[in-house]
Amino acid sequence: MTERATPFYCPYCGDEDLRPQEEPHGAWLCTGCRRVFGVKFLGLNLPEAVK
Repeated sequence: MTERATPFYCPYCGDEDLRPQEEPHGAWLCTGCRRVFGVKFLGLNLPEAVK
């Protein structure tokens, strides 16, 4: 089961009125600037263990 990452604001205009889009998968529509964007998790950056 995967869940969609939920953005709180548009990375382009800062508007908070976002709607999920069906295509492309996992995309969001900003109703303020009409841009469609995605959020992608790339991984964790963990510090190396101190020896």
